[in-house]
Amino acid sequence: MIKYLTEERKLDWGIVDTFIAAGDIYEDTRHNVVFVGRDCGTQRVPGIPRYAHCRGTADKFRQDVSGSDKACNFSYQGESAQLFVFEAPIDLLSFICLYPKDWTKRSYLSLGGVAGKALTHFLSERPDIRRIFLCLDNDNAGNEGCSRLSSELPEGLTILRLLPAWKDWNEVLQHREEIPNRKFIAETITLKEPAAEPPVPMIRMSEVQEVAVEWLWEPYLPFGKLTILQGNPGEGKTYFAMQLAAACTNRRPLPNMEPLEPFNVIYQTAEDGLGDTVKPRLLEAGADLDRVMVIDDGDKPLTLSDKRIERAIRENHARLLIIDPVQAFLGADVDMNRANEVRPIFRRLGEIAQETGCAIILIGHLNKAAGSQSTYRGLGSIDITAVVRSLLFIGKVKNDPATRVLIQEKSSLAPPGKSLAFSLGDGNGFQWIGEYDMTADELLAGVEHTETKAEQAEKLILDLLADGKQVLSADIDKAAAQRGISARTVRTAKQSLGNKLVSERSGAQWMLSLKSE
Repeated sequence: MIKYLTEERKLDWGIVDTFIAAGDIYEDTRHNVVFVGRDCGTQRVPGIPRYAHCRGTADKFRQDVSGSDKACNFSYQGESAQLFVFEAPIDLLSFICLYPKDWTKRSYLSLGGVAGKALTHFLSERPDIRRIFLCLDNDNAGNEGCSRLSSELPEGLTILRLLPAWKDWNEVLQHREEIPNRKFIAETITLKEPAAEPPVPMIRMSEVQEVAVEWLWEPYLPFGKLTILQGNPGEGKTYFAMQLAAACTNRRPLPNMEPLEPFNVIYQTAEDGLGDTVKPRLLEAGADLDRVMVIDDGDKPLTLSDKRIERAIRENHARLLIIDPVQAFLGADVDMNRANEVRPIFRRLGEIAQETGCAIILIGHLNKAAGSQSTYRGLGSIDITAVVRSLLFIGKVKNDPATRVLIQEKSSLAPPGKSLAFSLGDGNGFQWIGEYDMTADELLAGVEHTETKAEQAEKLILDLLADGKQVLSADIDKAAAQRGISARTVRTAKQSLGNKLVSERSGAQWMLSLKSE
């Protein structure tokens, strides 16, 4: 066997010995050379033998051993992403002898002919292979085999045809001294290349057209942008929002606000009743009620990702949208503390604002972390605060609860505005006081938490169901309405308490009770 491989076939002893030592070449009892193929393995841990091919050393005898799996043909696995493919093991070894430099880094595979079964199997075990060199014989069968294999291989691979200078690579090896300039590869043909990725779209700042910021109320509220208004429950956020809605519809501007032609406003609330709270406050503020609208979401609750928001803005030419409170419109499947969940929602909302020119104000409650930096007092992910262009706070002045202060904590489009105070709850209604020297951190320091409407609804449900009582769901809704809690807020509270509640049908209605401990 050694004489046949090294003298007749002219293979280098060192390379042959590497395969013999690995158990991939041996001599059988009839003095045939046996080439072994294995299943998936690594350069350090060979796979299990699955294939064996016998080659006569004294004649042209060739035969696969009975039971061989041709998918696991004679091969060598290196660590690089290159694979060289041959018709026969002798050609594979001959090529390595012709190009021995760093050969162990590359992978080599014999097909046992020109069929692609072994190649398909090899690639399934080595998905890291990116460049395939088809080194089949320089004859019709080899050329046709290369074309067929190339068409069968998946996209995303670079496939090259290496044409031997003689019929096959062993002939090249045996005649290498006769080949001019040692040009063993007669031609390299590119059969397939991955589709070129399109370039990353780029915008040159020299091509960007400058656009002046349009203000609803400079510098507090820009058109076409998102603004957050935050504060504790019951401290004037909704009253202020009503004053703003009125100013946009009745030509009665807020302090230092440029007069604007009246326009339509969408006021979307989940906590206050339209008839008993929203409309009376709008009337008190002098709003033109024909210009203040609400998206009817009685059949399907509205969320911030709902397409009805953009449609409503465009169809009604609204230039101001107020969402109160933002937490109620995130949707049941959205965790407002997860940046990856809230970021795309607010990015799209910002795009809607910019595309329509509508100012969007998101009213939010503060968390209970009294004493924290003001930027971190909003409920949910800090991304909610980061995405807006203006961040406003409203709160009571300590020791003077009738005085409320509007403070601009963040202003990305202009220098922050002066803090402004207004009075509320002293019997005179909403009255502007004027500028007030106070920062957001000073305003919020030590402020006690006030229950939100959602928290009030949850507490009411738990109180009504205490001591094992069963109560009609409709009766809970009525009790909540008497306390100024909307039906939507009650639904949200019931969902939040879902793991504590038991629902049972009673005729056409539902009874609620608490689960026993």
